[in-house]
Parts: sequence; structure tokens; C-alpha cells
Amino acid sequence: MKVPALSCLVLIAMGAASSTVYAQSKPAGGEYPNRVVRIILPQPGGGGTDVVARTVAQKLTEAWGQQVIVDNRPGANGIIGSEAVMKSKPDGYTYLYGFTSVLTMNPSVYKSLPYDTLRDFVPVTQTVTNQFALVVNPYLPVRTVKELVALARSRPDELLYGSFGVGNQTHLTTELFRLEAKVKLVHVPYKGDAPSITDLVGGQVALMFSPVVGVTSFIKSGRLRLLALSGEKRSAAFPDTPTMIEAGYPGVVATGWGGLLAPAGTPQDIVQKTQRDVARGLAAADVRERLAASGADPVASTPEAFTAWIKSELEKWTRVVKGAGLYHSQ
Repeated sequence: MKVPALSCLVLIAMGAASSTVYAQSKPAGGEYPNRVVRIILPQPGGGGTDVVARTVAQKLTEAWGQQVIVDNRPGANGIIGSEAVMKSKPDGYTYLYGFTSVLTMNPSVYKSLPYDTLRDFVPVTQTVTNQFALVVNPYLPVRTVKELVALARSRPDELLYGSFGVGNQTHLTTELFRLEAKVKLVHVPYKGDAPSITDLVGGQVALMFSPVVGVTSFIKSGRLRLLALSGEKRSAAFPDTPTMIEAGYPGVVATGWGGLLAPAGTPQDIVQKTQRDVARGLAAADVRERLAASGADPVASTPEAFTAWIKSELEKWTRVVKGAGLYHSQ
């Protein structure tokens, strides 16, 4: 029997509606992702952390066929961007690119935070670790840690050191060095890595402990002078540079790291999928070479391993913050 044209249209419309209902009833992970995904980075653009976050975003974009963008939200030592993620819908379309100071130092430095690291976020995967570089502007007449300490002792409260913000790891690592070396330095905090490194290169501040990834290009071009690294062993990127341990300060050991986290309540199938796809991206030869050249080492840990790492770092930096007299100072 011939079906009237109008009836065909009705049947088509009913079929489309049924397909829509079916799609909406499928688990979130089954359709994920089907629109733009944001990675909120609580730092300004242009720094080393930004480079890593954008590398991860690029690899996820390639894997998913959906655009993954990095949304820079600097301010308040990472609190503004972190809070924005905490308040986001836990559907896998908003992630936090977190790092040491935001997740494991702020809880000790600030009396009241709008977020709780372990309660309000789901760790997805650690992405990189990197050493910290003790770098100085070349105008400073020093080439070793020993010479820097001697100069600082001869000019107490004159040498300015930059950091990415109060309570940031760049701040606390320098404080650790200051305490170990018994020198008096003046702290100049900035809102993130890019502005602080820019002023270090420009000579507005004299020295800094920076993640290697953020200053490698300036070291190689001679615009910054590298004195030592903060890891337990020498860096493959700078094999001729001593560690702080070799320079005579075994207590000054610090490792930076970054990783992806989602708002609490994000479905586990989405968390697991994202971890697997980030791990594949970080395993790519071009990515590993790019990160290694800048002093960063890919990690791609499981959510469980990343959670355990964050807990251990929380304990470690609480001790350091208390030792520096900064416990809940803000």
C-alpha cells in the first residue's frame, strides 16, 4: 500500500525523535566527547606549564576529533582557576591543569581555600615532572652557587628573587635555599610564570628557582645563567650542571609536576578514557622529544597513582611551609 507523503514525514520525524531519546539515554561515556572540552590552567599563557598543557590539549584534540582548548585563568596563586573547575559540571567537559603549588602548597599557606584538593577534585593523570633550575640574570657576577651565597651574604636584603606567587613552589624552594644557606633575600611575587621569568630576563629581579621547562630557551640563548638544579640527580637536558646536593646544599631538593584533574563526581568511565588517551599522547615520540628537550619528563600515571602522589606531596610541603614560617599566613 502506498504511504501518503505526509505520513512519511511523520514517520521520519518520529524516527529522528526516537534516535535523539536513545542517544540521550546512553551513558555519558558512550557519547563522550561530542563538543568542546576546556582545560583550565590557573596561570598566564606563554610559560612552561602552558606549553605542557597545550601539548596535552593538542593530543586529545587529535584523539577525540573534538576541540580541546586551554583556558588561562591566572590570579590568587591559582585559586581563581581552581575554584572555577570545582564549580563546573562534572561531565568531563572541564578539567583543571593542576600543579604543585595549587594542589599541595596552597592548603598550608591559606587559612581558607574555596576548594579542598582531595575532596573537590578527581585526579585523572599526572603528566610531567621537572626539576627546578636556580637561574640568575647574567648581570649578577656569579657562576656558582657558592659565589651566589657569598654575594648574598655580603649584600643582605639587597638581592631580589622572583616567584610565580606567594606560596608557589618557586617561592618555597627559594625560601628553603635561603634557610639552608643562611642568606637574606627579598621576595618579589608575580602572578604566574611568564611575567616573573620576563622580569628575570629583563633584570628587574636577580635570581629565581624556576621549573626547567620554563627557562630552558633563555639558558641556551645566554639570557639567563644556570647555576644548579634541584633534583636528586643531574638532568639529561643539562648533564654538566651540578645539583644543589653537589653544590653543598643537600636539603634543597624539589621536583615540580603537573597533571589533569576533573571536578568531583565526574563519571569514572570518562576519567579512565581521558587517562588512557593522555597516556597515548605523552608516549608519542615527538612529544617525548619536545618535553625532554625542555627538561620535563612525561609520566602518564593512573588516577590511583596520581592520587597517592598528591597525598604524599601534601604531607611534604606542609612540613616545608611550617618550617618557612608561612603556615596559614594568608
